Amino acid sequence: MKTITSQLLALVDQHTTHKNLRLLGYYLAIFVAMVLVYSGIFHLIMSTVEQKDYSFVTGMYWTLTVMSTLGFGDITFTSDIGRLFSMLVLMSGVIFLLVVLPFTFIEFFYAPWMRMQEENRAPRRIKGEIRSHVVFTQYDPVTAALIRKLKQYRHRYVVLVKDLEHALKLHDEKVNVLVGAPDHPETYEAARIDTAAMLVCTGTDQANTNIAFTVREMSKTIPIIATATDGESMDVLQFAGATRAFRLGKLMGLWLARRTIGGDAMAHVIGKFDQLQIAEAMAAGTPLVDKTIAESNLREIVGVNIAGVWERGQFRAATSRTVITDNTVLVLAGTGEQLTQYDQMFCIYHRARTPVIIVGGGRVGRATGRALQSRGVDFRIVERLPERVRGEFKDHYVLGNAADIKTIEKAGIREAPAVIITSHDDEMNVYLTIYCRKLRPDIEIISRSNEERVVETLHRAGADFVMSYASMGSEMIFNILRGGDRLMVAEGLDLFRVKTPNSIVGKPIKASNIREQTGCTIVAIGKEGDLQPNPGPDHILEKDLTMVLIGTPENETKFLERWGKD
Repeated sequence: MKTITSQLLALVDQHTTHKNLRLLGYYLAIFVAMVLVYSGIFHLIMSTVEQKDYSFVTGMYWTLTVMSTLGFGDITFTSDIGRLFSMLVLMSGVIFLLVVLPFTFIEFFYAPWMRMQEENRAPRRIKGEIRSHVVFTQYDPVTAALIRKLKQYRHRYVVLVKDLEHALKLHDEKVNVLVGAPDHPETYEAARIDTAAMLVCTGTDQANTNIAFTVREMSKTIPIIATATDGESMDVLQFAGATRAFRLGKLMGLWLARRTIGGDAMAHVIGKFDQLQIAEAMAAGTPLVDKTIAESNLREIVGVNIAGVWERGQFRAATSRTVITDNTVLVLAGTGEQLTQYDQMFCIYHRARTPVIIVGGGRVGRATGRALQSRGVDFRIVERLPERVRGEFKDHYVLGNAADIKTIEKAGIREAPAVIITSHDDEMNVYLTIYCRKLRPDIEIISRSNEERVVETLHRAGADFVMSYASMGSEMIFNILRGGDRLMVAEGLDLFRVKTPNSIVGKPIKASNIREQTGCTIVAIGKEGDLQPNPGPDHILEKDLTMVLIGTPENETKFLERWGKD
């Protein structure tokens, strides 16, 4: 922490402070002159009118007590001219000491001091050496979620903020900020873009294009990651210099469609990590219900591993004693061949024939429809705005308000295997989730949210699966930063790769206590490009091998705290 002396020296060293000191000198000179003149007049009146003699010091004493309004009353005038003079000294003192002095102090010293303090809290230039940091062009839900990941892995970062007041507010929230216009080259020089690991642009398509063009002229090598709203902007962003561009709306639609199991018992692949595939399958209506994972014998029969289970939106690491219920969604890990064998065993159970309902015909809703269409899954889009009814899905639309019972029943809510809620309004998504869950207690509900904080609310409202824009965007960008060693399976569930910690090298997996201590499950192990899925509990953990683990962010944090520095 800076000392008072160092802060005063820094304040005095500023150019504006030199000017203020000169003004203070003028003020003090005028003040001294006034005191001397008033003291002289005091002696003149006292000696000629009052017939009294006082010392020079007494004259200055009387002048200062009257000007400062203290007025001790031990020395007074009895003549009218003396009293008029006293009133003049008093009024000039009120103006000069009680009005001009505070204004001078506030304007020329207190205000510059506060501005210096603000600049220390929200600097305009990174001081000292910094390398491999991430530079953000604005603060939004995606940025906030990514910052939490960066802190977890001890990556440095800085957020560019144009407005000082906003920067100070973020600083008070423990966000590392740098004040500067995001479209000015000087800002990126101040942010040390030449040594940064990545630039992340999450603003409008036009703003991101401008920033990418500006920064690419300054650095030919820095990775520039940008989000985009319109498909046409993807090429423009890359022309401007962006290394990667994402359409989060389209990706959200793909994710929502991928999460839709559609009422069958087959394994639906939701992520791939080299040859390792992660899939989900509904247990309802299959012989697995009411069995423990050990009793299911899936590893022995088809080779797949049950890495965890979802129960109404809550993920739990699977143990041999975990009981499979009608509400259970199994998270399976295995090769493509092993998942195919699983499907051959369970494909005969409750295949869905009725359409999936998509609530909302915006960008995300249409992207979800295209993804379902590519899978051969029928669907209906409920949309209340006629202008959003597009020709590509003209036979799939139901025009009306999803909150209207007649509209939602026309879309098939009574028979549909799943409903996907794609509104951009988080409050509306919570409302519709509660509504659909009351209408159909057994239906699968998948919803999107804009902010991470709403995810838990949607789960409590009855959603089976939720994905937030913030989590999806941040996870994709963080995966690029980390060199592709992560995979977001679902909101609150990740795959991540780590080197085998030295302290457990030579031990079998069951003796490492990784699952017991962190909640993470090892789903693959081996060398890069040659991962062995589903290693057994007796598999020996060798040095310099890569482990692929699955777990929630809290599980991952526990693992990093326990073995992150090993």
